[in-house]
Amino acid sequence: MTTTTAARAPETTGRTTTARGPTTDPGRRRVSARVRILLWLLLVMALALAAVAMTTRSFLLRDVDNRINRLLTQETGEFANFEERGGDPRTGRPFTDADRLLTVFLERQYPDADEELIGLVGRPGAGPRQIRQPHALPVALPLHEDPGARRHVFDSSESSGVLQRPRGEIRWAKVTVAQPGRAPDAAFVVAFHPERERARVNSVFHTLLVISGVALLLTVGIAWGVAGRILAPVRVVRAAAAQLTEQDLTRRIPVHGHDDIAALAETFNGMLDRLERAFAAQREFVDDAGHELRTPITIVRGHLELMGDDPAEREETVRLVTDELDRMSRIVEDLLLLAKAERPDFVSPEPFQVAELTADVYVKARTLGERDWQLAEVADLEAELDPQRITQAMVQLAQNAVQHTTPGQTIRIGSRTDGTDLELYVADSGPGVQPQDAEVIFERFRRGTARRGARGSGAGLGLSIVKAIAEGHRGRVRLHGTPGGGATFALVLHRPRAPEGDPT
Repeated sequence: MTTTTAARAPETTGRTTTARGPTTDPGRRRVSARVRILLWLLLVMALALAAVAMTTRSFLLRDVDNRINRLLTQETGEFANFEERGGDPRTGRPFTDADRLLTVFLERQYPDADEELIGLVGRPGAGPRQIRQPHALPVALPLHEDPGARRHVFDSSESSGVLQRPRGEIRWAKVTVAQPGRAPDAAFVVAFHPERERARVNSVFHTLLVISGVALLLTVGIAWGVAGRILAPVRVVRAAAAQLTEQDLTRRIPVHGHDDIAALAETFNGMLDRLERAFAAQREFVDDAGHELRTPITIVRGHLELMGDDPAEREETVRLVTDELDRMSRIVEDLLLLAKAERPDFVSPEPFQVAELTADVYVKARTLGERDWQLAEVADLEAELDPQRITQAMVQLAQNAVQHTTPGQTIRIGSRTDGTDLELYVADSGPGVQPQDAEVIFERFRRGTARRGARGSGAGLGLSIVKAIAEGHRGRVRLHGTPGGGATFALVLHRPRAPEGDPT
C-alpha cells in the first residue's frame, strides 16, 4: 500500500501542474491591445503637444528679448541724436550743460509702462543724482528707487547690460555725456523691466498647456471609441477561440469589409475549417478502427481462451489467429492511408505518360486472378498526376473486379480523354452494382445492401481509398454500368496536358 501511494504522488502533482498551466497568473494583469494603443497615442500626443507649447514659449520669449533690444536701441539713438543736433530752447544754441540737456530731453519723452528713462549726473564723493519724469511703474523696485543699482549702471564701462536682482531683472542701456577733454560726468539711462512681458508669455504657455490637455482628453476619448470599433472583430476572434472545443468547431467569425481585420477573420475561419476537418478525420479514424478491430480481437481472444492441448486443434487455432491478425494489419494500413489522405502531400503530381501508366497497370493486374484481361484503349498524352497513387487506385479497382467475377470472365482496363477530362477505368462483366448501393459503396466499411458476388476478405476500405486518391488529384470516381452487364469504375481527372505534337 505504501509503494502504491508513493507511485501515485508524482502523477497527482503532475496533473495539478498541468491544470494550472493554461490559467492566467493572478499576479499579472494582461493589458489589452486597445489600452496599449491608447497609451502609445497618449504618450506620442503628449510629447508632441508639449514640444509645440515649449517651442511657442521659446519663440515668444525670443520676440520679447528682440523687442526690448529694439526699444533700448531706439531710445539711446534718439538721445544721441538729440545731444548732437538739439539746441537749448532758452538760448537757441547747443547744450553746454549736461543737467540742462537731460532735463529738456526727458520732458519731451513718453516712456512705456515697463520702461524707465533716467538722467544720472555725477557728484563728487556721492552717488549720481537722477533726473526723471514722474512715472508710476508696476514693478516691485524700480531703478530710480534702488541707489545701488543706479550706482552700478552709472559706473559700468559697458553701454548696455542685464542687472540681476532679487527684486527683479533690469535690462538697461546708457549714453554717457561728457564735456570736451573731461571724463563723463552724466549719462542717459534706459531701463526696462521684463517681468510683465515674460509673465504674459508664461500665461500664453499655460493656456496652450490647458488647451493641449483638453485636446488630448478629447482625442483619447475619440480614439477609445474608434479603437473599440476597429478591434471589435479581434475580440470576436478571441471570444470564438475561447469557446472552441474539440466537440464544437462549428463557430465562424462574421467577415465585414475588406481591411486587415476582415483578412484576419477570413484566415481564422480557414484555420477553423482545417481544424474541423482534421478533428473529424481523427474521430472517424478512431471510430472506424474501434468498430472494425473489435470483431477480430474478439475472435482471436475467443480462440485463444478455448484452445486445448490437442496439436491439431492448436495448429488450427494458430492458423485462424494468424489470419485475423493479417486482416487487422490490412485494416490498420488502409485506415492510416485514408488518414494520410487529408495531408497536402498525399499526392505528388508530376508529368507522366498516360499510355505507359495504363500499360503498367494492365501488366500488374493480370496477376490478380485468372480472368480474361484486356487492354481496351490507351490515351496517348502526358498529364500531371502521381503515378504511384494512380497505380494503387487502379490495382484496387482491378482487385475489386476480380472479387466480383468468376474465372474466365472479362475485365477490361483502359484510359481515354475527351479533351477536358482524363478517364482511367476498369470494366468488369460481373453482376453489376445495385442502384441503391451506388453511393454507399465508396464510404468506409460500407459494402452496400446487396452484394455483387461472394464476400471477399476486405474490410470495405478499398473503394474509399480509390475515392481519396481521385479527390487528392482534384478529380472524382465515376461508376456506371458496363454494356452487356457488369460495372465500370473510372478515375476522372481534370485538365490533362495536351498530347505531344498536338496543336490543340
